[in-house]
Amino acid sequence: MKRVADSSTSNIEIEVESGEDTVVHLKGRIDVDSSPDVRDRLRAILLKYPLPHSVSVDLAGVTSVEASGIATLVESLKVARDRGIRFHLQGHGFVLQLFESAGFLALFDKNSGVKGAS
Repeated sequence: MKRVADSSTSNIEIEVESGEDTVVHLKGRIDVDSSPDVRDRLRAILLKYPLPHSVSVDLAGVTSVEASGIATLVESLKVARDRGIRFHLQGHGFVLQLFESAGFLALFDKNSGVKGAS
């Protein structure tokens, strides 16, 4: 797997382990300022060829998420489904609890980061 870090000027760090099963590690705040960076990076991954088999977004390093961040991840899920790509959320803590309490976690596959998990 190839790791690529993205150093944007927003409140988020994005590191990508690319391959057939791509993992996107997010660290920081997903807010109105950083959501466009997350959206652009995820769209680039989901629209490239060859298509990844799955994309897992690691939220373990996310310190807070606003509605714009949730919308960005739901939008990415829709793009992934349209292209036949499995889209997972992984991590632990309050961010996944927020997705669960808002009723959004059920839309995503939550996996442990194990290759081939669904």
